[in-house]
Amino acid sequence: MNTFIDTTKYFISIMAELVILFLGISTLIALLFMYVSQDKLKNWMSGKGVWGNIMGVVFGAVTPFCACSTVPMTLGFLQAGVPFGTVMSFVISSPLMDPLVFVMLGTFMGWKVAVGFLVLTSFFAVIFGMILDKMGWSNQVKNVRIKQNGHEQDNAEKPEGFINRLKVSFITAWEDFKNVFIYMVIGVAIGAAIYGYLPEELITKVAGPENPFAVLVVAIIGMPLYIRVTSAIPIGLALMDKGASIGVVIALIISGAGIAIPELTMLASIFKEKLIITFIVVVFISAVLSGLIFNMILVI
Repeated sequence: MNTFIDTTKYFISIMAELVILFLGISTLIALLFMYVSQDKLKNWMSGKGVWGNIMGVVFGAVTPFCACSTVPMTLGFLQAGVPFGTVMSFVISSPLMDPLVFVMLGTFMGWKVAVGFLVLTSFFAVIFGMILDKMGWSNQVKNVRIKQNGHEQDNAEKPEGFINRLKVSFITAWEDFKNVFIYMVIGVAIGAAIYGYLPEELITKVAGPENPFAVLVVAIIGMPLYIRVTSAIPIGLALMDKGASIGVVIALIISGAGIAIPELTMLASIFKEKLIITFIVVVFISAVLSGLIFNMILVI
């Protein structure tokens, strides 16, 4: 009975914190974009060399787009003449990073983990974007036309006044929250079940720091799962409470959220099969290397 009560308390506390963080941070980001033109950001991304890749990562990190809007944005960048490598850096970073993820990681796992996650995912997104560009794989983009999407609101009329913009921003955040709510509940429920019922000895043996293959195994397991970062963090938090290494959790977050089936399906409409496979490999390598680096830093 005590185990059930503890599990329920864990679910309620984590869920409450997630809801507050999601609505608060999402509202702030939506409000920010009421004042910042996306056209300006597109112009910044058009820079050549590593600067363009960095801006692609920055844009992917500050825009909490879901898969249904990442793909139209990708098309828009390509048709606007943004360099291919920059676009790929955006595509790699977009599902993994946004201000909400950073705050959630800092709140639940510590700010060193949040900063480390941001630095590593940004680094790999920049590097792999540059590599794909140097390989000349821009020819792996299909000849398609961009379709308008409801998330593309830069040309839409924006309300006047701070209060009105704040109201619209909250409504936007609430709509996004409704879209991810079920995934959030599932993620927290899994995390609560792990916290309450999964034997600590099993987690330590399979995913603990003493298992040299733990990061690799968990990264593979995470690939076919469609888990948003907001769902993966509660699961990772519960795994850490049971003895899993921080590297395993990071690998799970990156592979599970970075290789999202819905996003891959939509990306297949604009990218050829060779590039889709490469994208999956890139995210997997990023997950494994990031996990191993986190474990090494933890040991040091």
